[in-house]
Amino acid sequence: MKKFDKGTVIRTVLLLIALINQTMLMFGKSPLDITEDQVNQLADALYTAGSLLFTIGTTAAAWFKNNYVTTKGHNQKAVLKQHNLSK
Repeated sequence: MKKFDKGTVIRTVLLLIALINQTMLMFGKSPLDITEDQVNQLADALYTAGSLLFTIGTTAAAWFKNNYVTTKGHNQKAVLKQHNLSK
């Protein structure tokens, strides 16, 4: 089994959490067990905005960061390390 970078695993897990959270919000389910009576309109809007920013941030990090998850990617990473071109 190929070993993934720690950063790749963290970004992938955060992206999955963000996408699950966003999907739940789209279907009217709150990941936090909070009823509408417990929060006012502003708090709900802030939570939704924060959730959206989290989703956008993790998506951008996962999109733009080099994630060596394919066989080709692992080979590229090996060549980069061999020539001291990566961390």
